[in-house]
Amino acid sequence: MKLVGKYVDKHGAGHVTLRPEDDEDMWHLYNLIQQQDHVRAPAIRRVQTESSTGSTESHRIRLNLTLQVNRIEFSSSAGGTQDSTAEQGSSSSSNQQSKAALHISGRVTSENLHVKLGAFHTLDIEANRDVRIEKADGWDSVALARVEEAIVPGRGAEVGAIVCGEGVAAFCLLSQHMTVVAHRISLHIPRKSGASGASQHEKGLTRFYSAVYESFTRHIPFSNVTLKAIVIASPGWIRDSISDYFINEATRRGDKTLQRALKEKLIKVHISSPHVHSLLEVLKSPEIVSQLKETKFAREGLMLDRFFKMLAVDEMRAWYGRDHVFLAADRGAVGTLLISDDLFRSSNPSTRKRYVSLVEAVQQKGGEVLVFSSMHESGQQLNQLTGIAAILTFPLDIEVVEAEEREEDERKRREEEEVANISGVSVTSS
Repeated sequence: MKLVGKYVDKHGAGHVTLRPEDDEDMWHLYNLIQQQDHVRAPAIRRVQTESSTGSTESHRIRLNLTLQVNRIEFSSSAGGTQDSTAEQGSSSSSNQQSKAALHISGRVTSENLHVKLGAFHTLDIEANRDVRIEKADGWDSVALARVEEAIVPGRGAEVGAIVCGEGVAAFCLLSQHMTVVAHRISLHIPRKSGASGASQHEKGLTRFYSAVYESFTRHIPFSNVTLKAIVIASPGWIRDSISDYFINEATRRGDKTLQRALKEKLIKVHISSPHVHSLLEVLKSPEIVSQLKETKFAREGLMLDRFFKMLAVDEMRAWYGRDHVFLAADRGAVGTLLISDDLFRSSNPSTRKRYVSLVEAVQQKGGEVLVFSSMHESGQQLNQLTGIAAILTFPLDIEVVEAEEREEDERKRREEEEVANISGVSVTSS
């Protein structure tokens, strides 16, 4: 993402102009733009013109439109492409990959020669075209932090992973905020049954290894300097066979770039099942932790794992759920706040403000805040746990804290009643 222009005063009023460059930038914009915001971006509009003879012509023109956002939709490229095979193992492949799409709908708020004021329109946000955002309720600290994070240069996929089992493989790219399944393959491997069956089984495996190799070279950018690790993960022995095939095939073809990448970046990891959600196990493996400990998504996975372990052995220091986490924050007990970016996309401005205030309060008291991306497996797992959790610096009993809150509320209610009664007496006396 490129920062084209920025003017935000100390009260949060102003605008930011950004130029998205890839799928992850679209995800950042999706998290930045909310209902009622004003967004200006290029659009294509079909217009009709009438000639002097009375005939009409319709043509498409490109223009810039400013909308007041009513709806925003994001679709990722997480589906990827898939190869399927018949029982004979014939493989079909595709180089096409779906791209992330961002659609913003609303009413036009600025005069335009071709579009009436107040007309409804949908902007299809495109890569390498400027998007100007003016926040309806001002730019808060979370939104500004998202901008600063998005414009850091040199981002890109940091892990290329093959999550596989016998006959199946998913090719995943992990960046700071997204897990994208770039490609999938599924091949039928004949069972071992007798001498001929064993031969067919071996031939099926060889076809599978070849398909995995070809898909890997097309969909995993192994030569990129940003890619820190190439992971082959599987429940059993298949990862060893695939890695051996890769090394031998790269040597046979004389592919020096791939040979070097495999030598420097290849990591084999055991997982419990050949499904994409097993990437959480990958990120917790010691081999990956040592290599990716500085990356955002690896830290999120480790911290979520730490939370669940603490919940099992010391539940007074592991709280989750909106009300409970807010109670812990009020007492200055939050050491680490785990919060999903889903919560900041609330259509209710007061709800977002409340979460922003929570983040700022934890940070002001020296706590750490991790905003989880719901486009990563760890973020999706946190969402299943209400989207918010906290690791406390000291133990607190939830029942005791709730009882104290009820007593405090009751005390305040009595004080308000006493004040009201005194006010009533003074008014009568006068």
